[in-house]
Amino acid sequence: MKKYLALFLAAAMAASTMAVPAKAEEIDTSAYEALDEVELIGADSTGKGAAGQIFGEYVASRVEELTGGKLTIDYHPNGDLGGDADLIRQMQSNDIQIVVCQTAPTVSFIPENAVFDLPMVFAKYDGDKIDSVLNGENDFTAALSAAYEAQNLHLLGFLQNATYRLTTSNKELNTLADFKDLQIRTMENANHMAFWTAIGAQPTPLAWAEVYVSLQNKMIDAQENAADTCKGANLNEVQKYLALTNHILYCNQICINKDAYEGLDPAYQAALDQAVADAIAYMRPQLEQIDADNKKALEEGGMTIIEYAPEFYDEVLALDGVQAVYTSIDEQTNGLGSLLVAALGE
Repeated sequence: MKKYLALFLAAAMAASTMAVPAKAEEIDTSAYEALDEVELIGADSTGKGAAGQIFGEYVASRVEELTGGKLTIDYHPNGDLGGDADLIRQMQSNDIQIVVCQTAPTVSFIPENAVFDLPMVFAKYDGDKIDSVLNGENDFTAALSAAYEAQNLHLLGFLQNATYRLTTSNKELNTLADFKDLQIRTMENANHMAFWTAIGAQPTPLAWAEVYVSLQNKMIDAQENAADTCKGANLNEVQKYLALTNHILYCNQICINKDAYEGLDPAYQAALDQAVADAIAYMRPQLEQIDADNKKALEEGGMTIIEYAPEFYDEVLALDGVQAVYTSIDEQTNGLGSLLVAALGE
């Protein structure tokens, strides 16, 4: 761990919308006194001040504190060591040990993570319920963890609090019928595109740098993203409506090279697990507040927010085309889709 990590963290947190809390509790570090010092390398490729960055840096700060500085993480945020794919490859080869990123970039390495492409699977659940499934002990997490292990990775946890990708549009989207022929920009993701097609829209993959101008020139009607991204891009200037479609969960995962994790003393493993759990517990309420603040800012910027009753999601999920997407993703993920739906329903 770099000598001035604590000072760096303090400055970084002050500049962001989330801050690491002052920790006043007494921590017994005697269990680590006889252990050799260990330094891991961690990284993310998120933007400055993004949840992924703060999450990773919090874990690094917390594990150092819990172990009295015996286990440290030399943390590199904001793409310092490469993009998501580069980071995951480096983690698999143990050149770096820990990576924080959203779930989508991991699908190329862990195909089972396409389970997070299941449209609206989390839409009717609160953050506590989702957390109990994603970070709990159940058949779904056991199978997903095994998928990580098969790629020489060890899953440490997921950060979320029931915030989602939403839909901005210049067309009022009050009912399912209103989505017919909607020209919507999406990521170049076959599962995402299949969902939008299934509800009658016309998905169009487009580079993010081209989205604002394309909306401004009415080349497309809509796009989908988390509220913070919509606000950061000032989409309220070119979009009239913010529809809370809640179709994909906004979620960061943190994992570590399997060999590196298994090579740690069990006391260090427990400390790292605790640091991740502490970071998740601290940050989840802030994620919810940040999401609410960004929605409010978009509304104050001129957008009208459209909310949906649970029956809307039921109607969408009952569509034959959407059910076909579920079947396809279940096949892609070796049955993880069915396990997730079952775990959420318990």
